[in-house]
Amino acid sequence: MGNQIELRHIRYFLAVAEELHFRKAAERLYISQPGLSRQIKQMEDDLGIKLFERNNRKVNLTKVGLYLQTELSRKLKNLDHIFNHAKLLHEGKNGILNLGYVGSAMHKIIPDLLLKFKKDHPNVLFNLKEMDNNKQIENLFLQNIDVSFTRLERVSRDLNIQQVLKEPFCLVLPKDYPIDSTNFKDISQFKNESFILFDQEFSPSYYKKVMQIFDDSGFTPQISHNTIHASTIYKLVENKLGIAIVPKSLQLKFYKNVKFIELDKIPQRTILSIVWDDNNTNPILEILLNYFK
Repeated sequence: MGNQIELRHIRYFLAVAEELHFRKAAERLYISQPGLSRQIKQMEDDLGIKLFERNNRKVNLTKVGLYLQTELSRKLKNLDHIFNHAKLLHEGKNGILNLGYVGSAMHKIIPDLLLKFKKDHPNVLFNLKEMDNNKQIENLFLQNIDVSFTRLERVSRDLNIQQVLKEPFCLVLPKDYPIDSTNFKDISQFKNESFILFDQEFSPSYYKKVMQIFDDSGFTPQISHNTIHASTIYKLVENKLGIAIVPKSLQLKFYKNVKFIELDKIPQRTILSIVWDDNNTNPILEILLNYFK
């Protein structure tokens, strides 16, 4: 990269790459359109490459421009993280960690982790973001989050994954349902019932494992509702709109109008994993990972 390229050139380039419109990018940056055009031209001349294809009607990224947009966006996020950590250190705080998670991780794994972490590192700030598995992976690559807790067992080779919890499934039934743990035999007892399941888009691998339970029981379930929230599942079961299968960690005692039957005799188990990117330079991430070694 030439010596004349400065951080402002990168920000100007990324603004135009996102807007694909010089006037809109200039307004967003609070500079004049001719001034922005000159800065982009200077960047292209200094690098000896063409970033945009321009005509009177539209602006498009070249292949090289598209590559730079991806890479520089990621590097700029790293730079933002560095500045944020510096600010926190100046304020007497140790840092910040952005954590993504699926809802079931919040019932035990994450609260236990945060209690231990706070005891050892009281000045670390956590941003907690609940999102589905695929969104977590996407946001890890974008470095919008530093670490994720997912119901995935495999991820891209560019990421690291470690199992933190392996647990059985549970049936969720209305409180007055005639079958309970004393007379339960197998899932085929419920082949005429409607089932409420976590949405397939929430985690295709998790959904596939649940469907294996039905396959092993010799029937295809009638699915009445799909959702991504356990609280919605329990409310639907409570109102006798179906029954459900959930991870054991979602077996919560304060739901008084539903009951659970642990499916510990079947081979299927659900996995909760922690996923991270080694390219992430957040120093707090390494500290957190030590809790799982």
